[in-house]
Amino acid sequence: MSLEILLLVAFGSAFLTYILGKISSRLRDFFSVFISFVLIIFLSYFYRKFEVVPYFSFLGIPLILKINTLSWFFAITIQLITTLSVIFSLSYMKEKERLDFYYFMMLLVNAGMLGIVLAADFLSFYIFWEIMSWSAFLLVSYNRGPALEAGMKYIVMSIIGSICMLVGILSLYTTYNTLVISEIANEIAFASFGYILFILVAFSIGFGIKAALVPLHTWLPDAHSEAPSPFSAVLSGVLIKMGTYGFLLVMYVIIGIKLFLDLFNFHYILCWIGAITAVIPTFIALLQNDAKRLLAWHSIGQIGYIILGITFGTNLGFAGGVFHIFNHATFKSLLFLTVGAVEYRTRGVRDLNSLGGLIKKMPITFLGALVGACGLIGVPLTNGFVSKWLIYKTLILKGYPFLAFAALIGTWGTILSLYKFIHNIFLGQLPEKYKDIKKVPFSMQFPIVILSLIIILFGIFPGIPLKVINSIGTSFGFKSLDVNIWGITSETGALNLINIFTAILVSLIFFWTIFRAGAKRIRIPQDNSYAAGSYIPIDKYNYTVEFYQPLFRMIKPYFRDFVDEFYLKIVEAGRALSDKTRKIYCGDLGYYVTYIVLFLAILIAIKLWGKIW
Repeated sequence: MSLEILLLVAFGSAFLTYILGKISSRLRDFFSVFISFVLIIFLSYFYRKFEVVPYFSFLGIPLILKINTLSWFFAITIQLITTLSVIFSLSYMKEKERLDFYYFMMLLVNAGMLGIVLAADFLSFYIFWEIMSWSAFLLVSYNRGPALEAGMKYIVMSIIGSICMLVGILSLYTTYNTLVISEIANEIAFASFGYILFILVAFSIGFGIKAALVPLHTWLPDAHSEAPSPFSAVLSGVLIKMGTYGFLLVMYVIIGIKLFLDLFNFHYILCWIGAITAVIPTFIALLQNDAKRLLAWHSIGQIGYIILGITFGTNLGFAGGVFHIFNHATFKSLLFLTVGAVEYRTRGVRDLNSLGGLIKKMPITFLGALVGACGLIGVPLTNGFVSKWLIYKTLILKGYPFLAFAALIGTWGTILSLYKFIHNIFLGQLPEKYKDIKKVPFSMQFPIVILSLIIILFGIFPGIPLKVINSIGTSFGFKSLDVNIWGITSETGALNLINIFTAILVSLIFFWTIFRAGAKRIRIPQDNSYAAGSYIPIDKYNYTVEFYQPLFRMIKPYFRDFVDEFYLKIVEAGRALSDKTRKIYCGDLGYYVTYIVLFLAILIAIKLWGKIW
């Protein structure tokens, strides 16, 4: 097995899936799932391997692939989430149109992301980046209508990011006459601080747009809410993580840990951007009644935690940030899939104020949503608790209380909005129109169960992924962590999840025993409840509808997306300028002659002015 074959299979299978769809839809569906599992097996083969493989040469520029612990960690995460999303798509997308195109694009996005993390030169990196971006645009726009507008917003911002990144790449090539990442890393250590800062800023804009960092985030809420739910899981779970991979690549592989941390405190600037990103979007999520839009804003907020961890510059913070990359991929993909399951059974309903009581009708989906929400909040025994704990501990021990408080505020906002998310969908009274609703098919339940188990498994045994993450950190120059299967031991104490697990289990048994020993429960109808002495009409028992209205009245004026409004004003100004400029091209030959005469007159005046002086 070689890296060239791996990528050839990834890209070739995308095109082959499209061709097979023209023959048989069942054959297409089977092959897309089969090849996704095959790629997981192929990637498993490369665990703990290090390879650098030149695979092509373009105009004398070598194109190189490589696999190391960092690229393997991202590649296996990408493939896991894509595979589960493809399985989920089998039922979710069954009645949709253009399915050959859909599966083709899903696998092409996957191949592009794999190419990004396996690229060892910037030309390959950029080509794969563009394949990923344009394929994602076509999937975001898949449902047409408002989705096309969301897709245009995404691709315009992606192009801006790509241009900034291309400026950085061309600058590196003209300076060092190479695009091989390892060779640039060896040379850039001798560059001036000003040049390194320029490179870091150029790439940070490109990667910041893809990661949806504030204030470069405005494309994400629309894209997530309009894309098909299985692709929303990929988009939030792994595609925006390509931005964080880019940050890691530039900060620690190319520039290097020592130089990066000495660079005018630039990493602290990124930390504060991360803190702002963790707080503001999280509270904007509170204002959302569309389930996918609520989760989309949380995707932005959680990227803030990741940036806080990976840019702070300590081994503990780095481990927490990188672990949160994987954790966010699992619980956010899970939440988008649970929303997709609800959409599937309610014929597209995502309005939180129109749902309720689905817990008995869709128990597996409810448990998946509950586990995903607990992971996103950071409840103990979920993987999100471990990564957030590492980030909190880093900020507190290193004496940055405001950053730590910002991270904590973000968690409070997450609790408030996810309480609304869980209750309004699954608890309260079941609307009459949903009384005959059924569970989703097995192909939709399977990814939900697998992701739920992963969240709990790595919440109890975090040492399994942390050992891989620790080896990434040590390769960058961070001090090695004392990792065991239950957690981490440091000079300030130990995180041992088996103790937490035991304590929680004993507490649950104790309270369950007391509960069972009490009086027998009497089951009553949901609408037979106290409501200030009034009988509750059918379909009206959902007390979290407008539950945060007093809070909304206080914070809504301050939690508008001012950045998006600013961008829209720039677009309007550009459009107005273009309209005025367009009037110059009137089609009248006399006007064009006048323009030429005026232009020549200006040139003569400039020439005469130069002679006088």
